[in-house]
Amino acid sequence: MATILLTHPESARRLYYGERALGGLAALGALRVNPHDRPFSEAELIAAAAESDVIVSDRQTPGWPGVFDALPGLVAFVRCAVDIRNIEVPAASRNGVLVTRAGPGFGPAVAEWIVGAMIGLARHSAHYVAGYAAGAVPGSRMGREIRGSTVGIVGYGTIARRLCRLLAPFEPRLLVHDPYVAIEDAGVHQVDLATLLAEADFLIPLAVATPETENLVNADLLARLKPGALLVNASRGNLMDEAAVAAALDSGRLGGLAMDVGRAADQMPSPELAGRHDVLATPHIGGLTPEAIAYQADETVRQVAEIVAGRVPPGAVNAEAASRLSRLGNGAPA
Repeated sequence: MATILLTHPESARRLYYGERALGGLAALGALRVNPHDRPFSEAELIAAAAESDVIVSDRQTPGWPGVFDALPGLVAFVRCAVDIRNIEVPAASRNGVLVTRAGPGFGPAVAEWIVGAMIGLARHSAHYVAGYAAGAVPGSRMGREIRGSTVGIVGYGTIARRLCRLLAPFEPRLLVHDPYVAIEDAGVHQVDLATLLAEADFLIPLAVATPETENLVNADLLARLKPGALLVNASRGNLMDEAAVAAALDSGRLGGLAMDVGRAADQMPSPELAGRHDVLATPHIGGLTPEAIAYQADETVRQVAEIVAGRVPPGAVNAEAASRLSRLGNGAPA
């Protein structure tokens, strides 16, 4: 029987994994869990996984090179998230350990968060809510409508496609810049970045976080942006140069910012930006819905089921290097 370690801290286990998926893992082998209400340190992870065949990892627990070097019995490292930037895949491959990732099941939830953030930012909802909560009558501010506006989206992946479908009934003009795909969807106009920046009333970066997109929203880009445009970031904090964004808010180049991600711990918005009156910030909860969480958690259960049967599951990123996978399969649960 395989031994499986789930790294999610106790509170994260409740929110980001759930009882159904937990039961699914337990049915596949001897299940161990993180006894702390915090992420494992590297040494703690090595100790906890000393006899484990599979580690199912939350997004805050890195796949350190030392973990793969120190665990000769480890067969697979399964990430319960799409993002594997803090997993040292070369070190895993060098040791014959399979690495997998979950699919983007949070796409609908994040797209819906973006629509809500666009409306909240355009209608100054935070200003009114905070004023009334403090017992005051907030001063009136003129809002904006999505109808008739131009929405500029950078990157056309799962979230962007869903977002365009959600926004269509609002009747905006949809501009998308993505040099890596050919866009043929009705009502979506593929343009170069310069055109998008010059015309967008809402700028929504949804590009994948890579070295190429690090600080994509920087001083140069903001200088080319339509004055007064609203910025909504629900992708990754790495896409924003926060100092440049703050300066653009101060100068009025940006009319406001909504953010669910930033450069604080666990991709949360940084306090410096989140505390501003012209910023609507939430603590990385765009994908925090039961449907989105169940999707990724259940996917890891399906992946582990394949792994304990000695098979490469969908979501594998280094299947060619997974030499230890052959150790499993005999006597695995059906």
